[in-house]
Amino acid sequence: MLKKILMVFGILLFLSGVIWFLQGISVLPGSYMSGNPQWAINGSITMLIGAIIFWLGKRNPRS
Repeated sequence: MLKKILMVFGILLFLSGVIWFLQGISVLPGSYMSGNPQWAINGSITMLIGAIIFWLGKRNPRS
């Protein structure tokens, strides 16, 4: 159960990072984050953390 929670949380975190990144590089306009390169950096970091959390939930524990 914990593995599934980690995987879902990792996916949601990754997707929010994608949105922040796209707003930071002005692909998704209409927000105070649009065009601000700091949000592209924040989004990249969030995507990385989300991918790591997903990977931790997906990997098999050593026997």
